Amino acid sequence: MIQQYEEKLLTLIDQMVETASDDELFAGGYLRGHISLSAAHCELEGTSSIEVMDAKVVESMADAQSELNPADQLIVKEMWQQLQLQAR
Repeated sequence: MIQQYEEKLLTLIDQMVETASDDELFAGGYLRGHISLSAAHCELEGTSSIEVMDAKVVESMADAQSELNPADQLIVKEMWQQLQLQAR
């Protein structure tokens, strides 16, 4: 279940490449790492809950918050919310 959800999220990111703005491309690339890392953690823990994976992505982004300025943080958070809605 987690693997399919991860694949769907990454596919959504890939599909927007042709029409995405520079900000969206940045956010998509940034989120790919957090999504894959969180999916791997879920699989190692034997967790199949999408809600748990979503929480792990948010936690991972919060842990790396210092990497981004506030404007970029907002762009990434908004894209994450959009991806979650589209993937479900």
